[in-house]
Amino acid sequence: MTDNRKPTRVRRVGAEAVTAGHHILGPAGADPAEVVETVIETDDFGTPAVVVATLESGDTLRIAAGSQVQITVDDDAPAVGAIPAQDGTPEAVIAHAVSVHPESARLQGLADRLTKGVNFKSGSNLQDVHDLAVILLVDFADAANALRVCDLLTPLPFDGNFGRWKWIEGALALASYLANDNGDVARSEAYSASLRTADDAETDPLKAKLAAAVRQRQLNAPNLYDPEISRTAAAGDAAAERAWRVVRLSSLLYLRSHGGSETLTPDELTRRIHNELVAIRAL
Repeated sequence: MTDNRKPTRVRRVGAEAVTAGHHILGPAGADPAEVVETVIETDDFGTPAVVVATLESGDTLRIAAGSQVQITVDDDAPAVGAIPAQDGTPEAVIAHAVSVHPESARLQGLADRLTKGVNFKSGSNLQDVHDLAVILLVDFADAANALRVCDLLTPLPFDGNFGRWKWIEGALALASYLANDNGDVARSEAYSASLRTADDAETDPLKAKLAAAVRQRQLNAPNLYDPEISRTAAAGDAAAERAWRVVRLSSLLYLRSHGGSETLTPDELTRRIHNELVAIRAL
C-alpha cells in the first residue's frame, strides 16, 4: 500500500499564534492533531493566561500564554525568493524570517518582492519591510524575527522625507517595544531616541516651538480609532476591524516610544499594546 502522506518538518510557534488548521504536537510526543478553534482565556486582571485549542477529535489542549508549542509543516511548502540570497544581506534576513512561516500567503507575497532586491530609497520597499515585521509579530507572535526585520530599517536616518520616514519610524517604535519586552531596556531607549530625531529636525525656532506644541497635543489626546473599531466590530466585519486595530497598534507603539504623555503612562501603553495584540490575533 502506497503512503501518500506528505513529508513534514516541525517548527515552534508562540501559543497565541496557534490557529485553526495548524497540526499541533500534543504533550508527551502525541501524534499531530488538527486544531479547529482557539480561544484565549484571561486571568482576573484581564491579562491573557491560557490558549485553549480545540482539536478535530473534540479534545482540548490548554497552553500557557507566552509559551511555545510544536506544529508540523509540509516539507514541500513553497520556497521563498526567486534568487538565492547571500548570508547577512537584507534579502537573506527576509528569506529566513519568512521560511519558518510557509503557510502565510501574505508573507510569501511580500518576500517574493523583497528578496529580488531591497531598495532602501524606495518608499514602497520600506513599507513592505515594515509590514513584514508587523505581520511576523501580530500573526505569528514571532518577536525574534520581527525584530531582525525591523533592524533592516532602524539604522536609516531621517532625511527630511516624511513619506519614507513614517515606515522607518514605525519600525523603530516596534523595535523599541520588542527590545523592552525582551528586557533590553538600553536597546529599547536607543531605538526611541532615534525615532525622536525627526522631532528636532525643524531649525526655525518659531516653527519648532509650534511643532512641539502640536505634537504634545497629539500625545495627550491621540486618535486611537475607537469609533472605527466599534463600528466594524458591531457590523461583524472582522477584516476591517483587524485593519483598524493594526492602525491603533501602530499609534500605541508610537506613543510608547515618546515615553507616553500626560494622559497615558508608559506602563499603561505597554498594557494596551499587549491587549491589542491579543485582540487582533483573536479575529
